[in-house]
Amino acid sequence: VQLQASGGGLVQAGDSLRLSCSASGRISSDALIGWFRRAPGKEREFVVSIGRGGKIIYSYDSMKGRFTISRDNDKNTVYLQMNSLQTEDTAVYYCAAAQAPGRAWQYWGQGTLVTVSS
Repeated sequence: VQLQASGGGLVQAGDSLRLSCSASGRISSDALIGWFRRAPGKEREFVVSIGRGGKIIYSYDSMKGRFTISRDNDKNTVYLQMNSLQTEDTAVYYCAAAQAPGRAWQYWGQGTLVTVSS
């Protein structure tokens, strides 16, 4: 399984970005796709995940109003729409896949950099 994350860039606070994570290879129909991020000088943290049936888990309730995850199973692609970006959202964003809920995040994309300027 290979994951390809894209869509990062340099934006201003308040702007929006949509990240994409394309999956290829033999991925389980029950697979979860998640987004993680690593801000400068910080540990990697979980952001949000989506299951095959559309179940969504956010790490923080505060993200629910700004970040929206969606999944196109036909394209094997998961999107992360990020609105009202804040400087604190600056990070490298990674997508990852777990073959089923409760399983380890086994596959990782290479990361895409999001930089939010004030």
